[in-house]
Amino acid sequence: MVRPPLSAEDRERGRRLGALLREARGRRTPAEVSAASGVSLEALRKIESGRVPTPAFFTVAALAAALDLPLDGLVQDLAAPTDGAALTA
Repeated sequence: MVRPPLSAEDRERGRRLGALLREARGRRTPAEVSAASGVSLEALRKIESGRVPTPAFFTVAALAAALDLPLDGLVQDLAAPTDGAALTA
């Protein structure tokens, strides 16, 4: 099975997800969030940098739980059109 290429919107949403997670992480280190979520440090770094624009649902759910981010709020933030405004978490 061949995966279809990601659209520009998919890649942009991945960048926004990474920005939201970095912002929610605050002063915690990536290693702390990795340990709390069970997501590997390398995977977290790739998601935060936008290099993995479509992480698995359970990966996002684990990160959201470790960062005290409600999934419904995260979905709303990622569905919102980008207008250059700052992202909120």
